[in-house]
Amino acid sequence: MTLTIFLGSLLGAMALGIPIAFSLLICGVALMWHLDMFDAQILAQNVINGADSFPLLAVPFFMLAGELMNAGGLSRRIVQLAMALVGHIQGGLGYVAIVAAVIMAALSGSAVADAAALGALLLPMMVAAGHDKARSAGLIASASIIAPVLPPSIGFVIFGVAANVSISKLFLAGIAPGLLLAVSLWATWWWVARREQVKPPPRKSRAEVMQALRQSAWALGLPVIVVFGLKFGIFTPTEAAVVAAMYALLVSLFVYREIGWGDLRRLFISAGKTSAVVMFLVAAAMVSAWLITVAQLPGQVVALLQPLLDSPRLLMLAIMVLVMVVGTALDMTPTILLLTPVLMPVVKAAGIDPVYFGVLFIINNAIGLITPPVGTVLNTVAGVGKVRMDEVTRGVVPFMVAQFAIMFLMVAFPQLVMVPARWFY
Repeated sequence: MTLTIFLGSLLGAMALGIPIAFSLLICGVALMWHLDMFDAQILAQNVINGADSFPLLAVPFFMLAGELMNAGGLSRRIVQLAMALVGHIQGGLGYVAIVAAVIMAALSGSAVADAAALGALLLPMMVAAGHDKARSAGLIASASIIAPVLPPSIGFVIFGVAANVSISKLFLAGIAPGLLLAVSLWATWWWVARREQVKPPPRKSRAEVMQALRQSAWALGLPVIVVFGLKFGIFTPTEAAVVAAMYALLVSLFVYREIGWGDLRRLFISAGKTSAVVMFLVAAAMVSAWLITVAQLPGQVVALLQPLLDSPRLLMLAIMVLVMVVGTALDMTPTILLLTPVLMPVVKAAGIDPVYFGVLFIINNAIGLITPPVGTVLNTVAGVGKVRMDEVTRGVVPFMVAQFAIMFLMVAFPQLVMVPARWFY
């Protein structure tokens, strides 16, 4: 009965068009009434406690770093470097999108920010070169979702807080899977682009490659600093976010000089608005998370999945399918906040490594950003690139299938995640 009220109140509120954060609060109130423990003070206290978290400070700073990178010319220089390196290959602009997405993922941690930047910079170039517009938009959308998997990832920060799992370990464990997702896109684009008779741009000279490398050197320095600092314990993930924001600010202002002091107010407000949405979602979800624990819903879910506890791979397969279904209707952040307190007890009962589960959980949620009908990244690319939503959806299908295939390969072979992860720990 408790599970029915939890799902019924949440889905009912969402069906009425109520924003996700308020739907979560309504769900919490419904559960409190059902448990005969309604108290406005408890509700307010849990909302405040939900946002009162030191690790969550990483979210606004990574958001700010992403805004500064896009406005300050770091993203554009990354695209120019990728163009110099792989633009001359047959179908080269697609490979440029993949390489640029990987590098930018290691800068921003936000799929939407990367999708907006790549869509604005590369989609017009791909269309002008003769590539199919829908397929090009689908590739850019698929490449953008590598951002929540490679460090620094905002998704890992939120999951680490909700699941009480080391964010540093999640960051480092996401490196190899993120690169595997890029490899799957590279192979899929090769298979798709070979049918197109698109003449690639001429190969850049060695001098031009070196010039692009020099111009992007400051941008490339950021992921090196973040990974090095986390690997050797120089700073925490939250401190890494501050370093990233300050680094992007200084490079944008004093090295590339593409923004001035007058632009900072606009960029800070934009980052603040995006951060406020995420933080309010987290705060509202913590009310439901606390009541889920009080109502012992995780125990009920463990009991339902009891037959699968002896087979971790089969359990992971069932969980991944569940998350895939939820991901078609919910955005990444609410999915993480809703399912983490329910699924973590099941994962621990089955003896599955929480870091391994976290990586696959975030990969699944990241792919959910390009699954219709919600697909936040799909909407972003469609808006920035002026492409119809149905065209982007058609174009993304082969790349989405390839990324799901990699994810299920990791379910079948956990070593693909955990062996490389131990190299980075």
